[in-house]
Amino acid sequence: MNLKEQVYSVLIVSASEKFNQALSEHFSVPTFSPVQVVSGVSIAKRALAERDFDFVVVNSPLPDDTGVRFSIDTVNSGDAVVLFLTRNEQYDDAYEKLAGHGVFLLQKPIAKTVFQIASEWLISAREGLRKRQKKALSIEEKMNEIRLANRAKWLLVSELKMTEPDAHRFIEKQAMDRCVSKRQIAEEIIKTYG
Repeated sequence: MNLKEQVYSVLIVSASEKFNQALSEHFSVPTFSPVQVVSGVSIAKRALAERDFDFVVVNSPLPDDTGVRFSIDTVNSGDAVVLFLTRNEQYDDAYEKLAGHGVFLLQKPIAKTVFQIASEWLISAREGLRKRQKKALSIEEKMNEIRLANRAKWLLVSELKMTEPDAHRFIEKQAMDRCVSKRQIAEEIIKTYG
C-alpha cells in the first residue's frame, strides 16, 4: 500500500474549540480517519485504552494537565506518533522534557504551511514505526518457530532415541517432503510425544 492509500487515525487532545475546528479541517478524510477530539488528558487516556491511534496531537496547556507526562507515556507505548504544541514562552522547557523521548514539538501559533509539513513528518515517522513493528514481529515469530523446533527435536531425542543432529534433519526432511513449515512438523511432534 502506498502512502496516498494509507489512512491514519488521529486523537486531538485540546480544550480550544477554535483550534479543534482548524485541526479537524486539516486532518480530513480520506487520509485521516477517524479523528477524535477530547478536551483533557484523563479523557485522552480513556480513548487510548479503547483503541490505538496513529497520531496524537496535544495542544498544551490542558485544563487537567500540561500534557507532558501523557505525551511521554504515549510515545513510550510504541503505538503512536505524538505532536506536542505549546506556547512560545514554554517551548524551550517542553523541548527539554519531550524531545529526548521522540515527541515532535511545534510552537504556537502555527502557520498552515508549517502544520502541513509537520503532518508529513508525522506520516513519515509513523511509517518508520510501522516497519520497525513488523520487523520486530517477524523476529518474534522466527524465535517462536526455533523454540518449537528445539522442543520437538528434544522430544525426538528422548522418545525415539535419535541423536540431536538426526532429529534436526528429521524435522527438516519432513517439512520438505510434505511441503509444510518446520513449525507445523514441530507442532505435530509435540502433539504426538509431548
